[in-house]
Amino acid sequence: MNGAPAGPAPHTRPPRRPVPAAPVVDAHHHVWDLSVRDQDWITGPAMAPIRRDFGVADLAPEAHAAGVGATVLVQTVTVPEETPEFLALADGSDLIAGVVGWTDLTAPGIADTLAALRELPGGDKLVGIRHQVQGEPDPEWLLRPAVQDGLAAVAAAGLAYDLVVLPHQLPAATAAAALLPQLTFVLDHLGKPPIATGALDPWAGHIRALAARPNVVCKVSGMVTEAAWDAWSARTLRPYTETVLDAFGSARLMFGSDWPVCRLAASYAEVMDVTRTLTADLSENERRAVFGATATAVYGL
Repeated sequence: MNGAPAGPAPHTRPPRRPVPAAPVVDAHHHVWDLSVRDQDWITGPAMAPIRRDFGVADLAPEAHAAGVGATVLVQTVTVPEETPEFLALADGSDLIAGVVGWTDLTAPGIADTLAALRELPGGDKLVGIRHQVQGEPDPEWLLRPAVQDGLAAVAAAGLAYDLVVLPHQLPAATAAAALLPQLTFVLDHLGKPPIATGALDPWAGHIRALAARPNVVCKVSGMVTEAAWDAWSARTLRPYTETVLDAFGSARLMFGSDWPVCRLAASYAEVMDVTRTLTADLSENERRAVFGATATAVYGL
């Protein structure tokens, strides 16, 4: 046959491979072993479904099935022993990319304590510190001078600070963020809005004031347990996600499952599904931020 050989017919070309989705980061989950330490907040019949041990081996299949490739393990109790345990656990895990631990913010030697934690096995995965501010009776606990000194030490160590607060404590969180612009604050669980009642104010106003501080980001987490456990839906959660999307923007939001606490109201898969539903109108880049890029950047995963 004369002439150059013909190229392959169009129907013989290999199909284009779809670009794989970026791995999802679950920026907020817990584990506990009741034989090591009691979780004294898990009390009463309603909490019975989570009054048992939960480990990484329980989490991994659920997380992987939801497309999660990395997680952030967050403190549960205010004892110094827990953080080294979590760091050691993360050191042996391909799933846990970061640990938000606890240390006494008011201790004079907090800078040395943070440095010592960094030297432990898994210490390179320490990405933040958290205290159960929601349990403090003083609504301005975050503004105490000793606490402010501790938060400054957290910032100096290159760590973030997770805020677990109730709505009435949000103004103090806003003031703390203004006083410490060098520290990145991460608001857990949208600041625990009253989803079960359907009320938005004054929570929404406090959220907008907090979001005006550029050093604050927010976790889209913990919603199903702030809602009515047996009656939540995307419709009941949407006003709260829309509020934080409007206030923070997608670039300052990150997904968190709050597993296994979420199991009181929803499975891991259900939490992921409803969060995807609530963010379905975002662009691809915006969803990438919520489901991984923000957490990766903020925590340095």
